[in-house]
Amino acid sequence: MKKFIFLFFVLLPFIAFNQDKNNFTVSLHGFVKSDMFFDSRQTVNVREGHFLLYPKNEVLDPDGKDINAKSSLSLLSIQTRLKLLATGPDVWGAKTSGYIEGEFFGTTDADISGFRLRHAFIKLAWPKTEFLVGQFWHPLFNVRCFPGTVSFNTGAPFEPFTRNPQIRITQKLGNFNIALTGIWQRDFPDVGPDGASTIYLRNATMPAFNLRFEYYIKNTANETEFLIGASANYKTLTPRLVTDSSYQTHARVSNMSFAFYTKFANKAITVKLYGFLGEDTYNLTMIGGYAVTNVTDPVKNYVEYTPLSTASAWAEIQTNGKKFQYGLFGGYTKNLGSKNEIVGSVYARGADIDNIYRISGRMIYNNGNFRLAPEIEYTVASYATKDADGKLNIDKFGTITDSKPIGNLRVLVGFYYFF
Repeated sequence: MKKFIFLFFVLLPFIAFNQDKNNFTVSLHGFVKSDMFFDSRQTVNVREGHFLLYPKNEVLDPDGKDINAKSSLSLLSIQTRLKLLATGPDVWGAKTSGYIEGEFFGTTDADISGFRLRHAFIKLAWPKTEFLVGQFWHPLFNVRCFPGTVSFNTGAPFEPFTRNPQIRITQKLGNFNIALTGIWQRDFPDVGPDGASTIYLRNATMPAFNLRFEYYIKNTANETEFLIGASANYKTLTPRLVTDSSYQTHARVSNMSFAFYTKFANKAITVKLYGFLGEDTYNLTMIGGYAVTNVTDPVKNYVEYTPLSTASAWAEIQTNGKKFQYGLFGGYTKNLGSKNEIVGSVYARGADIDNIYRISGRMIYNNGNFRLAPEIEYTVASYATKDADGKLNIDKFGTITDSKPIGNLRVLVGFYYFF
């Protein structure tokens, strides 16, 4: 199957490129990218370190030496990407298009270099209304306002990072627009008793929902752009169907998330700001999740759940030169714990982390289709320490009461060729 997909993209320009019969066109684009990166210590990451989240905690050997205090160096080309855009005749008075995008990132670490689907959607666009169905960025990841880092993490875990099957309707009201989205899961699932899986959202028998409001204006003549928006997200999970005592259960956990963002750009610079407050954010590639808050029946092992809250913010400034661009990114995220007391299992990412911050600086050199982009990224995660009895300093609400910062320096160079 993978060979067929690859052959399809290779032959596509010869059999369908820029066909205009019945107003139908197909175009193929993409880029080849290789990343060489050095880390000063071991990290929590995806795909052999390519997608970095934060440094690993200390693990001491019998001599008190930190096992994770070891540097690493790698070179990978798995972010190489192919993009296919098709447009066709109008349907119901709407402009029609289809988009497919994939890369060689794989779907798991065992599948590294495997071709995986990133985006695949159909779009119907009327003058003031747009309908999209398929897989695309989650609405909390705004395509007009996201970090422009060289690192593939694109600001995660400070920026919500996830692509989802969805149905989205966007209504334009002058420079304002409002979008309502129903969201499912595939490659970015939640976590629960059976590990990371889409089953928890599927068994809730309803998608997640997002409502987004935006104001956007662009002056092409003056080369200025302004965006401001807010987004609210609601999600419900069913973590399990049977208890440890073999009794049926349909207990749920529901959560809300909110985001605010703004962007200003002119000929010289682009400035972006993003703020986030959310619950159960594991599926967004952020720290967070949920936990057992109450055992309602000890015999049948019926439980209730409580979401863990996460706050995050990032800011970025970048110059807009044609050949040389310089950018500075800064992000911070905080574990806020739960509103309710935790009495059982915790299903989360980074539950032993109090906060994480990152500062990164980059330079981008463009020469025709070629790009060279070095970046330095420093990330610090503050892990819960242990008390005299060897227990983590985490209170009954999941809040870290004492922590130790652990830092990692990443030096990255990205090589691109666009087509």
